[in-house]
Amino acid sequence: MTETEDYPPAVNVLSEEKKQQVLALGRLGWSVRRIERAVHIRRETAATYLKAAGIPVRPPGGWGRLHPKPAIEVSTDPGHENGPADETRTPGSTPSASACEPYREFIEAELAKGRNAMAIWQDLVDGHSFNEKYASVKRFVRKLRGSSTPEARVVIETAPGEEAQVDYGTGPMVRDAQTGKYRRTRLFVLTLGYSRKAVRLLVFRSSSRVWAELHEKAFRRLGGVTRVVVLDNLREGVLTPDIYEPTLNPLYRDVLQHYGVTALPCRVQDPDRKGKVESGVGHAKRTPLKGQRFESLEDAQVYLDRWETRWADTRIHGTTKRQVATMFAEERPALLPLPIEPFRYYQYGERAHLDGCVEVEAAYYGAPPGWIGRRVQVQWNDAVVRLLNPTTGQLLREHLRQERGRHRIHDEDRPRRTPLSTQQLLHRAGKAGKHIGQLCQAMHAKHGELAVRRILGTLALAKKYGIAATDDACALALETSTREYHFVRRYLEHNPQLPLSLRQVDPLIRQLTLYRDLIENRTRQEDQS
Repeated sequence: MTETEDYPPAVNVLSEEKKQQVLALGRLGWSVRRIERAVHIRRETAATYLKAAGIPVRPPGGWGRLHPKPAIEVSTDPGHENGPADETRTPGSTPSASACEPYREFIEAELAKGRNAMAIWQDLVDGHSFNEKYASVKRFVRKLRGSSTPEARVVIETAPGEEAQVDYGTGPMVRDAQTGKYRRTRLFVLTLGYSRKAVRLLVFRSSSRVWAELHEKAFRRLGGVTRVVVLDNLREGVLTPDIYEPTLNPLYRDVLQHYGVTALPCRVQDPDRKGKVESGVGHAKRTPLKGQRFESLEDAQVYLDRWETRWADTRIHGTTKRQVATMFAEERPALLPLPIEPFRYYQYGERAHLDGCVEVEAAYYGAPPGWIGRRVQVQWNDAVVRLLNPTTGQLLREHLRQERGRHRIHDEDRPRRTPLSTQQLLHRAGKAGKHIGQLCQAMHAKHGELAVRRILGTLALAKKYGIAATDDACALALETSTREYHFVRRYLEHNPQLPLSLRQVDPLIRQLTLYRDLIENRTRQEDQS
């Protein structure tokens, strides 16, 4: 590098590209130490170029302080070196006034939208030419929040047996028997809206079926069900969240329908609607399960049930000012009765094949005509497979379970060119004619499956020469003990039936004059009447 007389001898001359880079970072408020790390030049060189361009540079004392910095707060402000904010007051403002005061209305409006201090500071810098540090906005926001009046919460009161609220929470660490390691469990909580009686269950993992089974266990522990269940928009319960018409998980919907319960999903980001179960989850996490580890899931559930009976049910609830167990005794008669049989669980999915069948666990089940290549909803268990319309939920077909690799198709759903089975062919031959059926049965008994083609040929002869002629030929074959297709074919070929001819004169045919006289008499009688 060469030196010029424009800069001190100790300062290197930078290329134009690197010089513009240093100046751009300096205008962004970067410290020379940060520029040094980013551009890989000495901070003395960067400071010289910044001063020459009229860009303010942090004084030398900023690189090292005699006294340690107070560890009060850490700023996320770009260019802020975790120290006190060096705010530049706006002209005309008093030393005690915040630089954010001119933007109070904007900041208050953004806070009302739920935005945080970082987002507000970024918008101020981008859209309002705000030159102060993030720490200034953070202090101003903290002051506004401290002076703001919190909104009143809605009080939701429910009648006995009317509503239950359900949710998941974080459970304790439990050793997994399969891996031998501790795993975090999930805590399922169902809380009755009237009495605050809760059922808490622990599981390792969740799925649509596990979520539904936990509801069933909770209902049976309570000895009845509520009319409404309020839940969050988790995937196990709600497939598509919507304020007015949410799409429920099909399995979860059918389980609740079996118990006569209506699901009521909350609005998105509205946890206050199920605040009772939220409180129940937090109560269990803070009190009995805090810091606990268990060697098995059964031990953890026994410990939680014992705490539920000993402490949670006997406590005086902070809102109702009454004992939970006493209020549950009042609510229990109002619960709906449990059904006689538990719900029969099934699996479900959407699938379809181009051959008109759906595949379920390596077996194939026929769909009705018109659904080839289209997706249908499928529900199945150990006994049956059901095909449903994905839009309306209407039952399209129901099949008994089939072995792996086998097909089960209704007769009306088979394609027109589907070959008939042997029994179907014999049944059709028996309906065609008595002797035709007997000959086909005899051929099948003699030749087995090889007779299928001969049976088809015999039915084709009946279609070509007529059923009566073919039946007579089959009768002759049976009489002569020549039970072969070739005999019937040769007989019909050498003894063709005479074509039918119409006779002009026959005793059964009346003369046309009789019909003429009859018509004239009838017409005359109608005119006289």
